[in-house]
Amino acid sequence: MPGAGAQSSGWGPPTETERLLHETAAAGDRDATLDTLARSRLYVLVARLHADTPGYAPLFTARPDPVTPGRRCVTAHTSGTLPPWHPEWVFEKIDLDELGRRWPDGVRWLVINPGTPYAVTLAAGPGRRRAWQKAHERSAGPPAGLLVTHRAGPLHGPLAHGLALGAHLAVHNGLVWNDLGATYEGYSTDRARLRNPWGVLDRAAYRETLEALLTTRLVGRTYESVLQIRRTLAGRLGRTPTDPEWSAALTDALTRSRPTPSEAAEAHDALRLAVTYEGRLRADGALGADERVDTLAAFDYGRAVNVVRLALGARLCDPREAEQAVLRIGALAGQAYGSWAQFSLGYSLARAMHFDEDEQPGVTYEQSLAQHRVLTQDPNSPYRNIAWS
Repeated sequence: MPGAGAQSSGWGPPTETERLLHETAAAGDRDATLDTLARSRLYVLVARLHADTPGYAPLFTARPDPVTPGRRCVTAHTSGTLPPWHPEWVFEKIDLDELGRRWPDGVRWLVINPGTPYAVTLAAGPGRRRAWQKAHERSAGPPAGLLVTHRAGPLHGPLAHGLALGAHLAVHNGLVWNDLGATYEGYSTDRARLRNPWGVLDRAAYRETLEALLTTRLVGRTYESVLQIRRTLAGRLGRTPTDPEWSAALTDALTRSRPTPSEAAEAHDALRLAVTYEGRLRADGALGADERVDTLAAFDYGRAVNVVRLALGARLCDPREAEQAVLRIGALAGQAYGSWAQFSLGYSLARAMHFDEDEQPGVTYEQSLAQHRVLTQDPNSPYRNIAWS
């Protein structure tokens, strides 16, 4: 079994979760500690051989307490203190309620983050576990829509730059954006997210999907060609074309290329969506009056970073492969965009257009706008602290 220490011995809690746990435990405020745990992602160590067994549920094995000799406990980690990646040991996510319901008989202690400065020990008798359930009921679980930074992870340089390209999805899910470690969201969840929607079940499929994203084959050829028509026209005019000028140029291009009726309709619909959502971005102050989005490649690059992190968590690649892939994504994005703001707008517009036919397209747009604002305005955002080039 890999060591239980945190990845870095640097001063300060790795994430806000560990800070809150440390403060509430130091104050002796048990209810506040439980509330923090109920809002946190917890992880338990599992042998990969067992995790790959269909229908397997992790068993909470009692281990010697690392602090108190002769005492046995169950251990779990928060996201900031997970041990380094290991090919045969994985981490499954769990919440405080499930931990209490599946608690092993005869074990009276739970240790969170053992072997770290942010370790918390909780009594785990039947009465105490009922308090866990109440804390779970009070909470809404781990919050989404948050920027979460691992202070011991990459914060500057090419690797941090590449990881920050995936920050929209990390913010959307409330996950750490700057980590290539033992898990992304939990071993089984990482595998499930690769399976659906990506159809990735093995290393070969992962590499094929990654290559498709790196070459921006999934963002939509029609979307990109319609934006390219406007970009070419802008070069000739020396300014951004009006919407009627853009529409006329698209019609001319379609007349020359003679697409099928469905292809022509798709192109006109792409223009309509771009005009609609760029208009909303301008109205909301995210896109300047004279600004435009010239490529949606950011959507594929951002998703590529997350596919890499999922594959690392699912053990379909190792940390070195993952790092090289993220660096490659960063280099490609640097060629396609001139700033973090341009990249973020490209991602946001692509996401809004891509999910326009969903039942709640307005919700998708509002989520994308919120992510853009967090990443471009929060003083702790990588987009405010990492140079684009």
